[in-house]
Amino acid sequence: MGVAIDPPHLARTLIEPVPELAAIGITAFTTTRAAGTFGLAGNDPVGEVMGRWGTLLGDLAGIARGIAVAPQVHGDTVLAHATGWDGMLRTRPADGHATIERGVALAVTIADCVPIFLAHPSGAVALLHSGWRGTVAHIIDEGIRRLGVAGVAPDELHMHLGPAICGRCYEVDAEVRAKLTGEAANRPGCVDLRALIVNDARAAGVKHISVSHYCTRCDNDRFFSHRAGDSGRQIAVIAAGL
Repeated sequence: MGVAIDPPHLARTLIEPVPELAAIGITAFTTTRAAGTFGLAGNDPVGEVMGRWGTLLGDLAGIARGIAVAPQVHGDTVLAHATGWDGMLRTRPADGHATIERGVALAVTIADCVPIFLAHPSGAVALLHSGWRGTVAHIIDEGIRRLGVAGVAPDELHMHLGPAICGRCYEVDAEVRAKLTGEAANRPGCVDLRALIVNDARAAGVKHISVSHYCTRCDNDRFFSHRAGDSGRQIAVIAAGL
């Protein structure tokens, strides 16, 4: 088992670490509002945003040679990655990444959607971006399947759901509510995406599950929230160290 370390130059005010995965040797964290936006579609100049990505790569130097990111489209595509590049790899559109190789960092951008961290003590990891569309499409099942192809059993996986909008804050229209719950709905209502994902993961055989207590909307002073009107995006990152 590798040793999980926080990127040395990122103060705890800039990241929200995942201790449950650190316990099995996996480095995983979500950036906070204090770290600045990592999304290219926000109000910050592109040069500043790319500078943050560059700084992050430097901070990850002792953990990973490169980081994989993708334009996100709220689907269920999960890309598999091997080693072989240094720096930032921007792939075709996808909403998840998986690897069984150490030294490969994975990232997704978020601001209310759920970052799903999947990890195995061997170093196999996946990271998924799941909004309501991804949850309806069961992107969690695709992430589990991607790791399963490499021989990782679902009951050996550890799943953590990072900061995301909570069930009290996430109101959706009747059509979306029906799609998410599988039940008839004739009016808007609130839905807890993380609770739905937990149910799906348990049905798939995942036993080791943890959930962040943070809500991006309730804790808007710490995290960007689309529902709160923010254009900024934090990122979730996972890697099994070299």
